[in-house]
Order: sequence, then C-alpha cells, then structure tokens
Amino acid sequence: MSTILRQHAENLFAQELEELKKQDGDQKPVNWVLSPRAVVTYLVGGKLKNGFEVSPKYIGNKRLMEIAVATLTTDRALLLYGLPGTAKSWVSEHLAAAISGNSTLIVQGTAGTGEEAIRYGWNYARLLSEGPTEKALVETPIMRAMKDGKIARIEELTRIGADVQDALITILSEKTLPVPELNIEVQAVQGFNIIATANNRDKGVNELSSALKRRFNTVILPVPDSMEEEIDIVKRRVESFEKVMQLPAEPPALQEIRRIVTIFRELRSGLTLDGKTKVKMPSGTLSTAEAISVVNNGLSMAAYFGDGQLKAHDLAAGIIGAVVKDPVQDRIVWNEYLETVLKTRDDWKDIYRACRDLGA
Repeated sequence: MSTILRQHAENLFAQELEELKKQDGDQKPVNWVLSPRAVVTYLVGGKLKNGFEVSPKYIGNKRLMEIAVATLTTDRALLLYGLPGTAKSWVSEHLAAAISGNSTLIVQGTAGTGEEAIRYGWNYARLLSEGPTEKALVETPIMRAMKDGKIARIEELTRIGADVQDALITILSEKTLPVPELNIEVQAVQGFNIIATANNRDKGVNELSSALKRRFNTVILPVPDSMEEEIDIVKRRVESFEKVMQLPAEPPALQEIRRIVTIFRELRSGLTLDGKTKVKMPSGTLSTAEAISVVNNGLSMAAYFGDGQLKAHDLAAGIIGAVVKDPVQDRIVWNEYLETVLKTRDDWKDIYRACRDLGA
C-alpha cells in the first residue's frame, strides 16, 4: 500500500479516469484527456454505459460544473470564487486532473508571491557564469502549462499583490509570455488555460483589477444547499480520510455527522433548523471543510484515546475549536448556543455535557 499521505487526484482516481476515457465517445478539445461532458461526469459522478460507477467529487449544482468546464474550452480563464471551505481548491484540482491528466502545475498565492512565480525565474549560478540563456531560465508551472497545452492552477489569487496579478494580463489576453532578456516569447499551445481560486473573507485581500477581471469567467461556489447534501459531503470525505490514514476506529455513525452539520448550519445561518430560535453567529465561516476536520479529529481521538467508536466527548474539542476563533466574542456566542439550544434537545445531552465539561 502506498505511503503517500495524499495522492494527486489523477493518481487517486486513475481507474475512474481510465474508464471514462474508454467510454468517452464525444469530441474532445485539443490536448484534453476527456470530453467536456465526460469531465462533468467525473466531477458530479454517475453510471457509465458499462455499469461502472463514477464517484461524485463535487456534490451540488451540476450546472455550475458545466459552466466551469465550458469556460475552459474558451479563451477565458476560470475563477472559482466563494467562502473558505466551499471546495474551490478541490474542484480546481479535479478539473485539471480530468482535463490535462495533471493537477500539479500550481502556483500558491501568498502576500509574498513575486512576479517570477508567475512568469519565469533564473538559476542565478548559471546566470552569473553564462549570462541570460535558455538553460539559465527557470520555468514556472504557468510557463510549462503554456508549452504543453495544459491547465495551470493559481491558488488564492487575491492574496497576491495587485502588481504581480497584472503579470497575468498578457498571458491571458495574448496567450504569450515574453522573455525580453532572451528576445524570445513562449506562445501557449491549444489546451492551455488557467483556473484560479479566491475567497472573499480573508483580511488583506487584493481586489482584482478590472482589466484582469475581464479575462476571467467567475463561478461562485456556494455552501451546500441542503442538510442532506452537506451530510453526504462530510460522510464521503471522512470515509476517504479513514481509508488513507488506516485509523483503528469504526466508521462514524451517521447520527454524529448529522449533529456536527446541524450545529454548523445553525450557527452559520443564525437560526435553528426548525426556524424557531435565532442564535448569534460566530466570527468564523464554519464551512463544510471544517465539519470534515472536526469529524476526522474525533475519529483520531476515538481510535487512539478511546474505544474506537466515535462518541460525543471525542468531538467536543473539535467543535469548540472550530466555533471559538475569537476567544472573547465567539465564546459568548458558543456558550449562549450551548445553553439555549443544545441543552434543550433531549437526545443531545451527551454532546451538551461533553462541551460544557471542557469549560468553553
């Protein structure tokens, strides 16, 4: 069994991609591994003609995935936008895997990301000894994607400074990357495009210029619409975590996942599910990704410090840690929710006691 902690999507789902490729009779854009219709099937799941089941990677509105894939067949880049934890990076990775067979051509955006991370850099030892030559040039993931006709990914585009963001304008509009030091240019091969992700909740976000916005089609990924949809997402991702980590714990009961999702949805919306009680909202987003993390942490607690069966006291610390980001205001919000909502639910006494006993 592989010891790699997290396989790339194209490796983890290699069998599904291969089956889709075999069954794919639709027209493929140049340098695409699958047709647009097959890419959407890979993302949202479905049964193939030969009976093979493709697992859903994105559980939500199929039309959003169709719009995203259609965008990548045009000369416009794709911006996946939304709250933290709405599967932007996850969708970006799987899109690149299904379209290019390679999800690793990625630039991680940070406040310190420089222009050389997007355009190109230099091997300074060679630069000093040889001067500016092609051998001294260090290709970025974007340059390699342009040469090979593949999808490049930029994570957290709005974390990158505005002056560095603008280095993308020529790449996206002219499909070329000038290298004036060598008096050459790299022209993008068909199949090249960029998927960027951005969220609207980080402090220090850099707004995209209007010129750059025009080069992107934006798809907003929402939080899951329904309770059942969110439970299904958490369940699937937790099962995947258990398999990779080989935890000596039983799969979590659906009831425990439902309770975590209920708490998160109520605090996120400021209203209990029955619509009867308004609650204060904490400062954090309480995303589906955080719900997955709480359950995964609870499973580890149950496996190594419990009896292997997920119980309320295994989850309590994770719940409080997810909710209480601001030690003053969020603590007040959480304690009020604990006493006015959880305490009143007869079948939730165990989770109420576990959270209360931690002194939140």
